[in-house]
Amino acid sequence: MRAKASDMHSKDCVKVAVRVRPFNKRERDAGSHCIISMVTSSITIQDPRDPQSRRSFCFDYAYWSHSGFTRDHSGLCVPEEPGGRYADQDSVFQDLGEGILENALQGYNATLLAYGQTGSGKSYSMVGYGPNKGLVPKLCERLFQAIRENHDSRQCQVFFSMLEIYNEQVVDLLSRGSRTPGGLRVREEQQRGFYVEGLRTVPCDSAPQVEQLMEQGTRTRTTAATHMNANSSRSHMLIILQLKQIFSKESITKQSNINLVDLAGSERQRSSGSEADRLKEGTAINLSLTTLGNVISALADVAVGRKVIHIPYRDSVLTKLLQSALGGNSRTVMIATLSPADICYEESLSTLRYAERAKRIQNRAVVNESPTERLVKELKAENARLLQRLSRLGQEGRRANDETKELRQLLTHNELQIRAIQTLWEQHLQEALKDWEQQYANITQERRMMQMHPYILNINEDAQLSGVVKLFIQEGEWDIGLCDSSTTSISIKGLGIQERHAVFRNEQRLVTLTPLAGSKVIINGYVVSQTTELQHLDRLILGSNCTYLFIGYPSERGGDDWSRYDYDYFQSELAAAEGIHLGESSAGSIQADPSLLAVFYDYIKLMPMVAEANQMSQELNKGVVFRLEIKNLALSDSRGHDLEKEIVVRVTALVGKQVWLWSKAKFVNRKFLMEEVYQQHQTESGGNRVERLSTAALPRDKDPFWDPVEPLLLGTAHLWLQSLAFRIPLEEQLEVLGSEGTEEAILQAQLVPCTSTGLPLGEDDILIDPSELLGRRLDFQLVLDQCCGLRWIRETRNRGVQIGFRLFDCSQSLYTPAVWHNVNPLLDHRVHFSSLHTSQRLLDYLQSSAVVLELWGLQEGCTELISALEGVRMTTEGIFIIEEGGTADTAPIDSAELSCSVRALQQDMEELKNVNTSLRKENESLREQLNTARNGGDSVRGRSVRPSCDAEFARALKVFYHSMTSVRGQLQRLRRHRPSEESDLLGLRLFVDEHCRLLRNFSEQLEQSVSTLKQEVAAIVRRKRERSGIWS
Repeated sequence: MRAKASDMHSKDCVKVAVRVRPFNKRERDAGSHCIISMVTSSITIQDPRDPQSRRSFCFDYAYWSHSGFTRDHSGLCVPEEPGGRYADQDSVFQDLGEGILENALQGYNATLLAYGQTGSGKSYSMVGYGPNKGLVPKLCERLFQAIRENHDSRQCQVFFSMLEIYNEQVVDLLSRGSRTPGGLRVREEQQRGFYVEGLRTVPCDSAPQVEQLMEQGTRTRTTAATHMNANSSRSHMLIILQLKQIFSKESITKQSNINLVDLAGSERQRSSGSEADRLKEGTAINLSLTTLGNVISALADVAVGRKVIHIPYRDSVLTKLLQSALGGNSRTVMIATLSPADICYEESLSTLRYAERAKRIQNRAVVNESPTERLVKELKAENARLLQRLSRLGQEGRRANDETKELRQLLTHNELQIRAIQTLWEQHLQEALKDWEQQYANITQERRMMQMHPYILNINEDAQLSGVVKLFIQEGEWDIGLCDSSTTSISIKGLGIQERHAVFRNEQRLVTLTPLAGSKVIINGYVVSQTTELQHLDRLILGSNCTYLFIGYPSERGGDDWSRYDYDYFQSELAAAEGIHLGESSAGSIQADPSLLAVFYDYIKLMPMVAEANQMSQELNKGVVFRLEIKNLALSDSRGHDLEKEIVVRVTALVGKQVWLWSKAKFVNRKFLMEEVYQQHQTESGGNRVERLSTAALPRDKDPFWDPVEPLLLGTAHLWLQSLAFRIPLEEQLEVLGSEGTEEAILQAQLVPCTSTGLPLGEDDILIDPSELLGRRLDFQLVLDQCCGLRWIRETRNRGVQIGFRLFDCSQSLYTPAVWHNVNPLLDHRVHFSSLHTSQRLLDYLQSSAVVLELWGLQEGCTELISALEGVRMTTEGIFIIEEGGTADTAPIDSAELSCSVRALQQDMEELKNVNTSLRKENESLREQLNTARNGGDSVRGRSVRPSCDAEFARALKVFYHSMTSVRGQLQRLRRHRPSEESDLLGLRLFVDEHCRLLRNFSEQLEQSVSTLKQEVAAIVRRKRERSGIWS
């Protein structure tokens, strides 16, 4: 479905289109939900965490490509029904491409920007795959078709350029020479504006030539990304088509630039936002995209009449080159691509907001006259004047030999200039045709080799860069690595690649791979160290992250679908080998938690980055190791609800054993800074690995591999507060669980109901009904006795620990004093809490919540945690007040409302007093009747029945709660009991047997506890009836 809000050519406003792609394989497997809906040109996005929260946006064009399509025999995506809502590639081109082409033919500059998060479908819309050609190839086809159709009325010249911007450096993707250090320079001229100095422009006279140049540029981009360890999702790609139209009859030349821009991925970092990195955001890596947002915001403000002092075009390379496209001399279209999955909500909402700002921008497009055509006119006019002077001199027959000679030289020079300008196009075209023929010969040779030999095919995070590099394994023995001097070597570059990394052997139509000493080779997700026979479609990872798909002999290939082996498949396979299977269900019946799916998505995205960071640390002798962890995987809050899970990176120093935990955002930022340090070191050492020693010259405070040490949260334990509602003391040995479910320590803790002076209460003070606490004072002590088996200190003795906790409405955590160098430290920490006026809210809290005891790890050099007592009310005796009388509601109340409430309470109190007086009178009369009916002894015995029964009930409840503590522990063991990922059938049977045994023990223990309580209560009731029977 597509909707047009207005004709594209009526105004010079930036036109914005939004396109929604289908679910990808990962999202389908995890059962993702679609959170985007579309009605005509309006798009609505729903917050998956709050179904009532919806945001709507309206754009010039809206394309529904999520569902309602099928593939024909050739693989072309077409609507399931004629006139259906599905928007195919042709629909998008008719609306956007045709308008861009028409603008260019009229002489206007035209720009198409593709914006969206990585994997949202930008490349599919721009370039396309297979028969589903995108905007760029379709635009080129139609351009040359229009040139042929109008050949009689005009002469057309087309020049093609292709560049990439990564980390604020411009790379010419069509350059035939070596890469310029630091990239090409962006310069400015008054006539041309900003341009790239030295950028190669190739003349073209057919669409196949353009496609061949795009393939060449993509190959260069792939190789550069591998060599420079660059992330293609953080780079911008610009294709520039220069169209020059010469109208001979009208003596008019129109010249226009078509800029086709595939912007870097716009994804946001998932971060708590609570931490600020001491080092700035990855210097230049995000500068262009950030500046583009600032430019769009400033131009949007200008469009609505706000005063804007400065538009920051000059702050980045990208915005310099796009100045004419944004608020300048161009007609511009932006296509924003969206992922409809619930896990991409934040990124999709950010994209929609970005696009909404962009549609307000207004440009000032004009028809362009070529400076070259003006020069030819001026030279011809000057030649005519020179000829007139020459003829006059000849007619006069005078002395002017010297002047005549000078004029003839000028005339000859001008004619040569005219001829050079007119023949420049033909010469360039001939040179380009020679290059094209050479490229075509190389492609023909490559296709012939593909039908004869096995090969490995590169797989890249950017689908456009996958399958570009093919390395053939002919018969014999082939070394693969950095070496390229031998005729029997296959040269590759990348992080972690050795001079001789591995050996391929192709003998008797069998291909084997043998890793060499010190090299890292992964096949199908598992590290291999011995000779391994390769099968068709095996997945290879060489070094840190050079990913290849092995393609066997043609006889082995059959009709397999290779497209499913994308970059995500490789990383998911690696994650599965590490035991991470989040987000996948075998039958599709189990719907994955969106938060778990988001964690899995982050995990596989960060895996290659962590591998690269480890390799850079090793080569630079930094002595730190990076490892991915899932934060809060096994942890819960005070009510037992699972905490939000996120990916963190554990950084460990190999020598001092210091540990840091970095958020995803912080690690990604540091990774780009590490790349800069690594590239600088490579440049200084000339690529010689022998010379790559420690970069000691880098100051520690500027070193992205280092941070000051801080306390680390090692794990938590839950001490449930329900017993306090009955004033029953509780003593427990708590298991402190780490973020991923590992046992960090055993903590001995107590909850002791007490008097206001701190004396423990006795059994007679136990309550049957917790509501008896309402309005009364409640005092209790939290006692932390000892911590046993501290794994944190067992690993390294020069460490310490503290316990932190927070109760009820306390805004700040309280901490025990630090203890150092002891695996089993005595804490002997006691804190007295008091509620001066127990409310229903506090009672509900006690009955449903636990105090979460946090185990914090300390390291040498870090600051100990201190209890912040601001805003915490304490008595002079050091008792913490958790609730005060009459101030249960903290919200401000209007004085009139308060006086009404007071009057109502006074009326209720008077009524209750009256009821209480009548009940007392009735009670006295009943007591008198009872005394007359019984003797004195019986009366004494009757008065003692109530307290004795209460005490018996209290003792029974106390026993029951103590037994339920062990039942809860058994339940926790059941929840943590899971099979090993490497278990075979026998291992799974053993797991089932053990699980059945634990379940049986849990059931028996629970049944016994309940049965004991029933028997105790029945016995108490029976004894009470027996005593009452004496009176009857």
